[in-house]
Amino acid sequence: MGINGELWKNCHRLSVSELSTLVIEERKSEFGKLAELMEDPTIEEVWINSPHRIFVARSGVSELTNLVMSAAEVRELVERLLMWGGRRLDLSHPFVDARLPDGSRLHVAIPEVTATHWAVNIRKHLVRGKSLSELAAMGVMSHEISQFLEMAVSSGLNILVSGSTQAGKTTLLNALVGAVPSGNRVVTIEEVFELKPKVSDCVALQTRPPNLQGEGEIPLRRLIKEALRMRPSQLVVGEIREAESLDLLIALNSGIPGMATIHANSARDAISKLQTLPLLAGENISHDFIAPIVAASIDLVIHTTITPSRTRQVVEVLTITGRVENRHVESEPIFTLVNGNYKQGLGNPARIFERGSAFSNEMSSV
Repeated sequence: MGINGELWKNCHRLSVSELSTLVIEERKSEFGKLAELMEDPTIEEVWINSPHRIFVARSGVSELTNLVMSAAEVRELVERLLMWGGRRLDLSHPFVDARLPDGSRLHVAIPEVTATHWAVNIRKHLVRGKSLSELAAMGVMSHEISQFLEMAVSSGLNILVSGSTQAGKTTLLNALVGAVPSGNRVVTIEEVFELKPKVSDCVALQTRPPNLQGEGEIPLRRLIKEALRMRPSQLVVGEIREAESLDLLIALNSGIPGMATIHANSARDAISKLQTLPLLAGENISHDFIAPIVAASIDLVIHTTITPSRTRQVVEVLTITGRVENRHVESEPIFTLVNGNYKQGLGNPARIFERGSAFSNEMSSV
């Protein structure tokens, strides 16, 4: 509970100003010398390459700060931050990925994985919680795309969000989940809690690393299987990287709408990658088996990126037609960003929504 533990026990007796001061002091006790950087709303991410090389990112642009710490201060900072999340960091587990009390995401790597110093990243996700219309107002997409995506979510379409690191995939996914119609039950699955959708009926699940004896690990694949027993109306996976992609595809192909993010250079690359990742599940999985499942399970791919002007934008929306030819999953562009303007492609939105409506009617009759 930190240095102000006794005060927190009696926080109901404090005034608003006293409680605000207590929160600030507690934050400073947690983040130490990084407290001012964490309080700065213009800073998106803070990372430590060495005690003398501490960087921040503003609007996607990195800056070297004049802040200097000692090696001991870096270790003490990490130890304090990890106390809340219950994650381990030692020679047998030299990486850690954890969620902090304020919702930020912490990643740490230590020697001998790193050369000399502890590498620390704290990602703040400042615009999480924005709706699709708010993202459109910020210039992330056009209002036409925003309205289209709201209809896509309401129709129960399966959506894949692709992009590079820091391209805004999680923010966009969170906005999409926020467009799920009221009365639907959402189950989110993540390695570390990041999504905070504005949904009344939502269960959030998080993976768990093994204990000191190497037991008790709960991977994404296990969580996807367990989520299917929780009566989800929407299944949301924060990010697919490995064999869990197969479990997600099978779930989507069994009548449960869902969404996920994936790292890729383009929307079409995301489709190709989604055909490759399930092969990690075992030797008995082949391209001939996966391609039809991808074609039948995914309806839309939304690709977002960081533009040369360092802004985040949706640059492409594709629809998967459901057809496969020579292991190639056929897709058609719906919206494409060209020279700063969105051009409508060959994809027929009416046909896409007909597919989603057929699914919705099927589910309502179950």
